[in-house]
Amino acid sequence: MTCLHLAEAGSPAPLTAYEDGCPQCVAGGFTHGWVHLRVCLDCGMVACCDSSPRRHMSAHHEQTGHPVMRSYEPGEKWRWCFTDELLG
Repeated sequence: MTCLHLAEAGSPAPLTAYEDGCPQCVAGGFTHGWVHLRVCLDCGMVACCDSSPRRHMSAHHEQTGHPVMRSYEPGEKWRWCFTDELLG
């Protein structure tokens, strides 16, 4: 299966530094607890993954419809399309 979202995904600069953690978790008073960070490839928003308790990147997708995110972990470049549920 080919995913047009993955093929057309941009590469915006992340809106926050990796070292700053998940901005939504930090804003909520949680200075730890996120497992991995992800970057939205539509807008550059940084948020925590689905293995994290608050799942902020999935919530971002649900709120905005932005289909593709990528790992923000050092050394990782894989991407995920929420819409088509495909890894790229």
